[in-house]
Amino acid sequence: MTDISQSTEPRTPAVPGTSADPRTYDVRTYGCQMNVHDSERISGLMEDAGYVRAADADAADIVVFNTCAVRENADNRLYGNLGHLRPTKLKNPGMQIAVGGCLAQKDRGDIVKRAPWVDVVFGTHNIGSLPTLLERARHNQEAEVEILESLEVFPSTLPTKRESTYAGWVSISVGCNNTCTFCIVPSLRGKEKDRRPGEILAEVEALAREGVLEVTLLGQNVNSYGVEFGDRLAFGKLLRSTGTIEGLERVRFTSPHPKDFTDDVIAAMAETPNVCHSLHMPLQSGSDQVLKAMRRSYRSEKYLGIIDKVRAAMPDAAITTDIIVGFPGETEDDFQRTLDVVRQARFSSAFTFQYSKRPGTPAATMDGQLPKEVVQERYVRLIEVLEEISWAENKRLVGEKVEVLVAVGEGRKDERTGRLSGRARDGRLVHFATGDTTTRPGDIIETVITYAAPHHLNADGAPLSHRRTRAGDAFEAGRTPKLPGVSLGLPTIGVPAPLPAADGCAVR
Repeated sequence: MTDISQSTEPRTPAVPGTSADPRTYDVRTYGCQMNVHDSERISGLMEDAGYVRAADADAADIVVFNTCAVRENADNRLYGNLGHLRPTKLKNPGMQIAVGGCLAQKDRGDIVKRAPWVDVVFGTHNIGSLPTLLERARHNQEAEVEILESLEVFPSTLPTKRESTYAGWVSISVGCNNTCTFCIVPSLRGKEKDRRPGEILAEVEALAREGVLEVTLLGQNVNSYGVEFGDRLAFGKLLRSTGTIEGLERVRFTSPHPKDFTDDVIAAMAETPNVCHSLHMPLQSGSDQVLKAMRRSYRSEKYLGIIDKVRAAMPDAAITTDIIVGFPGETEDDFQRTLDVVRQARFSSAFTFQYSKRPGTPAATMDGQLPKEVVQERYVRLIEVLEEISWAENKRLVGEKVEVLVAVGEGRKDERTGRLSGRARDGRLVHFATGDTTTRPGDIIETVITYAAPHHLNADGAPLSHRRTRAGDAFEAGRTPKLPGVSLGLPTIGVPAPLPAADGCAVR
């Protein structure tokens, strides 16, 4: 099904770019890692169509918003930003504005009704249509709204302009088969679709050949990977197979669901040298009653049991989580149970959310919606407990040697402090002194932690070692990987070819 609507806002046709003066674009991203990766695809599509990234985002000929619909303020943020762009659009009628992502999939033609100066609305299932829709809107001088109800091709068939020389996102699945009562994502992203293992490994290998050192495997629920072809152990096999890829030093994944977490994944993490000992596993609540109301399909005992197994296999593992405070019907006793689980789990960090009602979700109409002041007070208490624990966990690393992949944009105070920043293998943020080294994003350093804070570590001594990498060379030269799509389409029916056996030859 395609949803088409038009705008009544007067329009002046945009002037197409020429090879001497190509039109410019800017992509503005809200939300999760999946959206960040989708924005890389949007950039790849735009550049394949002849557009160039704007040096000045405020002067772009085309502005693309890739939106999130998970929280209530996502709507307010989008429409506020669209409102700020209206005077610019009136002054520059050849400018075009496009809105995509989950909020576009949800609001559809309502976006054009609320913001008639928007030129294109596209959904989560038809990112590849954006250049055509922009040209059609320009030619017809009216808004184009196209929303598909299911995927026609897997997004990884699209060209991708990577944002990083050293780290890359790789989708292993899209969509979700869970029915969490607070979540609108399954209705916007659709049912789970799994890529074939060979496609995934081909994309990872292509990134490694370009010098990328770290990949993150992405899915709404990565450890249910294989459900389409009947292999519930497929994710663990996939992790082991990444260990055979030459030059790939770090593998991460996000996010798993506790109900699908199997012992073979823990074994794969522990036994595959390039799989990082970091795990982001959403808890959401420590109360079994609230978990039941959320339809989370696990209880606190199972959750803590998984963490115990992870730490038994990998004592150095850093575990992070998501927690929602103030879900409808949550009592003070329920909240205390969440604090109890937090104290037992000892997370290195957490993404915390105050419950916000999302129209179209079962939770939005549940009894027991809590007053804002109750939710806020509980939220403050949760943050205090989490920060106390994360600070204590980080202090244990003072004096320890860590390997850091140097990053760009991780340290807001780097210029003032003279430090650079990056991520340790366990995912912790490290700000470090460079000493006499000429260190570039994408390089690897080893250093000793000298100070711990709740959300970061400092290393103020000179690095113990500095390894220049191809990723650092690419950053210095201003090159990022731009890959064509892995054009094998959606998975075929039936069991895929077996994954190659892992031989443990990954870089340590």
